[in-house]
Amino acid sequence: MRVIITDPIAQDGVEILRNAGLEVEEKLGLSPEELLEAIKGVDGLVIRSNTKVTQDVVNAADRLKVVGRAGTGLDNVDIPACNKKGIVVMNTPGGNTNSAAEHTIAMIMALSRHIPQATASMKAGKWEKKKFQGQEVAGKTLGIIGSGRIGTIVCQIAQGMKMKTIAFDPYARKEVMEKYGIELTDLDTVLAKSDYISVHTPLTNETKGMLNKELFDKMKDGAMVLNCARGGIVNESDLYDALTSGKLGGAALDVFEKEPTTLENPLLGLDNFICTPHLGASTKEAQENVAVAVARQIADYLTKGEVRNAVNVPSVSSEALAVLGPVINLAEKMGTFQGYLADGPLEEVTISYQGDISELDTAPVTIAVLKSLLTPVLREEVNFVNAPVIAEERGIKVTESKSRTSEDFNNLLILTVKTKNATNTVTGTIFGKQEPRIVKLNDFRVDAVPEGHMLLIFNEDRPGVIGRIGITLGEGGHNIARMQVGQDTDHHKNVILLTTDEKVDEAVLEKLKNQDGVGGVVAIEL
Repeated sequence: MRVIITDPIAQDGVEILRNAGLEVEEKLGLSPEELLEAIKGVDGLVIRSNTKVTQDVVNAADRLKVVGRAGTGLDNVDIPACNKKGIVVMNTPGGNTNSAAEHTIAMIMALSRHIPQATASMKAGKWEKKKFQGQEVAGKTLGIIGSGRIGTIVCQIAQGMKMKTIAFDPYARKEVMEKYGIELTDLDTVLAKSDYISVHTPLTNETKGMLNKELFDKMKDGAMVLNCARGGIVNESDLYDALTSGKLGGAALDVFEKEPTTLENPLLGLDNFICTPHLGASTKEAQENVAVAVARQIADYLTKGEVRNAVNVPSVSSEALAVLGPVINLAEKMGTFQGYLADGPLEEVTISYQGDISELDTAPVTIAVLKSLLTPVLREEVNFVNAPVIAEERGIKVTESKSRTSEDFNNLLILTVKTKNATNTVTGTIFGKQEPRIVKLNDFRVDAVPEGHMLLIFNEDRPGVIGRIGITLGEGGHNIARMQVGQDTDHHKNVILLTTDEKVDEAVLEKLKNQDGVGGVVAIEL
């Protein structure tokens, strides 16, 4: 079988692939058009961040079985397109965690002591000792936004430098953070108290442009801002204004909205701004770790059928997957559904297997639930291997139960998720051999196909409300493809699950939320 490597990886990884009996070619720096040709007749593809595995690339791949990312981020891979063609997508989470955390600390020190500017000055033949007076970090407060693995390690190193560490993370639990000496608080407190603010979140619809003028205005005068996570989380135009006005004392970016960035970016002309070209994971150790890991994963999959660290396929044998596949698919959809309903840190997850599915090995199904629940928060950081570990690290209690009997259906999967603010139960089943259905949401009975662009609407059960919902969607240019209504006649309440042909835009969502008789609207992407 053939494997091509289109981004540079450590040579140890290349040798592992060759020693497994695979035909390996390194084709670096391909243009998008060249990649479309090169992917033909290839069984495995090894990439880093430069190669874009688009839908066109997936369509052109006539034999591709696996894409392996030497690293964590998968923004450059069209995973839905890979899913449709049965292509396994793997990454190597954790391989560059220490490197990314250390780079953040290096940026903090470089900002504090003007190291890049002083170096450039000396290389220009100057000795400007007074100009580059810095500040100590000891005794200062470091605020982090996103307290995952990298953010937590950054705090631990900072504590060794006698810094106080506080964090904002709506999905983290206070008692878990306290174990690491991190004070978990709200966003406004982090902004107001921190001398340094470092972001460590994935890039999502919620975090895109998150650090903007509104948040900069809430920060201390002279605060320092850092982003070594994902480009686009910081609004670069607003950052420029905050730096030139003197509101911020300095900023350091390792990632940018558009990469590679160019001299046209006005930030590069500021003395109180420092940057690096996406070097967070660029250490010898990290690159060896991820190259070796991804090579072993791809070799084992192509030669033995073993799946590890896949983001779209559970780590089970092909024989087991043939039986468990429909149940795992249902579990992922229900977990994702619950993830949209969760409005705070996950505390407890209870999974009940009833009927025929209770006879199966349900361990991979439970992992699929956890992975899909955590994905909206952690994105590519979580997969079918590390989901249970991450759940344990975050203090999430996971309980399973099994019963051979099941009411009304041959099989039922019941998923109850408790957060700090609410508890929701979603019940699903398999129709026929593989069609997933959601049949109950809390006390409301429904019969919904969990796929596509969905809206979950809570409304009063009285004449005209559902009609106005349909009119609002129609006037907004959105066609309803499917709709299910669950009634609570005792309390005159309804729950509506509907699917639209296209994603409903924010303006229409706001109109629905403000409509008379509507109690709440949740947009869900399955």
